[in-house]
Amino acid sequence: MAISKNEPAVGGVQSFKLPDVGEGLVEAELLTWYVKPGDEVGVNQMICEIETAKAVVELPSPFAGTVRELLAEEGQTVEVGTVIITVDDGSGGSSAGAAPAEETEEREKPLVGYGERAASTQRRPRRRPTPSAPVSPPVPRISEPAPANTPAVQETQTAPAPGRPLAKPPVRKLAKDLGVDLASVTPTGEGGVVTREDVRAAVGRAPEGTETAEAVETAPAAAADRTARERRVPVKGVRKHTAAAMVGSAFTAPHVTEFLQVDVTRTMKAVARLRERPDFADVRVSPLLLVAKALLMAVRRHPEVNASWDEDNQEIVVKNYVNLGIAAATERGLVVPNIKDADAMTLPELAAGLKRLTDTARAGKTSPADMSGGTITITNVGVFGVDAGTPILNPGEAAILAFGQIRDMPWVHKGKLKIRKVTTLSLSFDHRLVDGELGSKVLRDIGTALEDPELTALAWG
Repeated sequence: MAISKNEPAVGGVQSFKLPDVGEGLVEAELLTWYVKPGDEVGVNQMICEIETAKAVVELPSPFAGTVRELLAEEGQTVEVGTVIITVDDGSGGSSAGAAPAEETEEREKPLVGYGERAASTQRRPRRRPTPSAPVSPPVPRISEPAPANTPAVQETQTAPAPGRPLAKPPVRKLAKDLGVDLASVTPTGEGGVVTREDVRAAVGRAPEGTETAEAVETAPAAAADRTARERRVPVKGVRKHTAAAMVGSAFTAPHVTEFLQVDVTRTMKAVARLRERPDFADVRVSPLLLVAKALLMAVRRHPEVNASWDEDNQEIVVKNYVNLGIAAATERGLVVPNIKDADAMTLPELAAGLKRLTDTARAGKTSPADMSGGTITITNVGVFGVDAGTPILNPGEAAILAFGQIRDMPWVHKGKLKIRKVTTLSLSFDHRLVDGELGSKVLRDIGTALEDPELTALAWG
């Protein structure tokens, strides 16, 4: 994935800003650096991995040269437009005269998505002295030589000003997790910055002069013990986006869920036969493949279920294509990538699409493009040993089908009680777009297709 330079070279030093790798994303967490200061990099060489609200993405370098400085740490959440790395392209000069990145404003193109946006970061306004207070002479930066008439200024101004302790975001998080007050920590880092080692050294050591007999007696020992036995997990990235989307969907779309038990004995026999065919040799044929095909056939018979609600125009938008979403559980949370134009695929093509989608999701490499534009979704809860559920709609869609586990159950077949392969289907739908009659027809057609998939394919084409 090639990207263009997003910061002009100044004195041979190129600055790379965090781009918008999705559609309107404002921040990302930097997961891993692949390079370090002093490394040589080439154009389009992967330099880091980030996690956005939608996916994990690798960023390529738009420059060739020597890595000069990494300006964000692993685990840090960075706003789009922030410079994260500088690269010396070897053209000579110095960056001392470069305008600060915070003061630049330009047009940036996202890596994924459409259109442009203005990228600008405003500097925090400087505190102005009161008229009665004398104005101190400017303090030179450490990286610049001090003027000859102020040799002691640099040495006397390195201590941090009173107020909020100086610490990087990962260090602040560590202190919060360990219950350490940064104000009580003695900093050992350059310029009075609190380091990880400082925080760890302060664990279990109370700030001097803060403990009194009364404080010790009233300390909530039970609360401290409870905290020691708890684990807090930050909600960010994919999990944060999923939580917000599910809350928005649950409280925006009026959900209705219907259930249907289906005899899928013939479906299981069809799966076994498909696995022996040469055109399915390179893909994994599972019952989910035939469930997906059954849903696509039902959508073709009832296209109104493949729709979305346009709130601004108060219209129902019926889609004449199906981007089939498959909910996938990953280490970073639930993602719902979709197979584009699944309705136009043959069964082998659909099987290949399912394999590619699930393999990519499990590897944590699903792109934002794969998770946008879905029209209807399947969630396979049966892989977890669950019979049924009431799934929440993927935002912007009219229906979602839950596929439960397949179990051996007593079933009346051809007038006799037999043990058959049975599953439970659950269809949740937005009652603004899909009424009970339409939802029932869609669910019944899916069940019919699974009861006898070969006969249904012949009858429905």
